[in-house]
Amino acid sequence: MIQSRIAELLEPFLQTGAYLTPLAPTQLNHISTYVDLLIRWNARVNLTVIRTPDEIVTRHFGESLFAARHLFPGNPANHPRPLSSAEAARHPLLVDLGSGAGFPGLPIKIWSPQTAVTLIESNHKKVAFLREVIRELTLMSIDVFPGRAEAFPAQAGTLTLRAVERFETALPIAVSLLAPAATLALLISRTQIPQAQSLAPHLLWSTPIPIPQSTSRILLTAKTQPAEPEQ
Repeated sequence: MIQSRIAELLEPFLQTGAYLTPLAPTQLNHISTYVDLLIRWNARVNLTVIRTPDEIVTRHFGESLFAARHLFPGNPANHPRPLSSAEAARHPLLVDLGSGAGFPGLPIKIWSPQTAVTLIESNHKKVAFLREVIRELTLMSIDVFPGRAEAFPAQAGTLTLRAVERFETALPIAVSLLAPAATLALLISRTQIPQAQSLAPHLLWSTPIPIPQSTSRILLTAKTQPAEPEQ
């Protein structure tokens, strides 16, 4: 897919008022390759019902990068130098639960290369696709956990959840994987907000943020309580 077209389609998702956070050429190249792979694989593996390149960019990458921009402000890919210890502490493990075709976890990795990412996906064909994208884009510090989330052995500093089946079951599992002072990021419809907050009333919920070019989709984040200080 042509990179200039990708940049044009993604502008609404990367803009706040008059300020635009542009993507770097490497990021645009990664997205172009990713779109091509997704279209090719989608012909034989059901990865997404969205088929056209423009819609894939706006519906999948736009929403994912909108979340990335709020979770990791600025454009971390424009700062390739090694992170200081303080900066590294702001980039703990990000877990994308029920990653499917990789959204939003893979675009967040493209946005913030310094962030360690694990994609949790139990469907073996989708796991194969995710690993193919990671190989093609030569991404580092990113893993695919090919199993159920209940068996995942680590805790997440940030956990993303988007378009999963059985939301009422998936959300409590997601919450159980969060470390103290971690962030939960949900890409859901506005009508799911009360359900999310009732399923996890102990989290510190933020005000939902509307996603551009959608009448119902929002980014909803919440924080877990910080760890108790040692006596």
